[in-house]
Amino acid sequence: MSPRRWAFISDHRADFGVKRICRVLGASRAGYYRHLATEQARAERRAEEKRTVSEIRAIHAAHNGAYGAPRVHAELRARGRRLNRKRVSRLMRINHIVGRHLREKKRTTIADPAAPPAPDLVMCDFTADTLDTTWCGDITYVAAVCDGHRLADGGLGPGFFPAAGVVPVSR
Repeated sequence: MSPRRWAFISDHRADFGVKRICRVLGASRAGYYRHLATEQARAERRAEEKRTVSEIRAIHAAHNGAYGAPRVHAELRARGRRLNRKRVSRLMRINHIVGRHLREKKRTTIADPAAPPAPDLVMCDFTADTLDTTWCGDITYVAAVCDGHRLADGGLGPGFFPAAGVVPVSR
């Protein structure tokens, strides 16, 4: 249930009664009363999370923003705090606390803007009158070893067919 529903019920229960509002909203009265009974526990949990986030920020700042969730978790455990690693990750994510990434993203392909585009050998005609007349596909990666389907001169043998995205088309 949305917390807004419980707040709506609390705001209007003097006018209409809890039973009627819960029936109209499709909520259970037991759920509403359980929500009221656990308000103190939720407030304590929010206060504890605020304290934990301030401690996480202190650890993060003490190490110049280099520590991510695993190291912050280890540091909290060393200080005697018993927290789940996933809870530390969630609190860091919600509060936008990010560790430093030491590795740069590897750029594998650098396109030449002056190079002419590849010729369209099929002329965008993808109709097939008979099978095995024209093969068209998008091969973005070809493995160096093709499981013994290589010819002696290094070319691909007649039994090799690229795995994905290959469609027979006619000219």
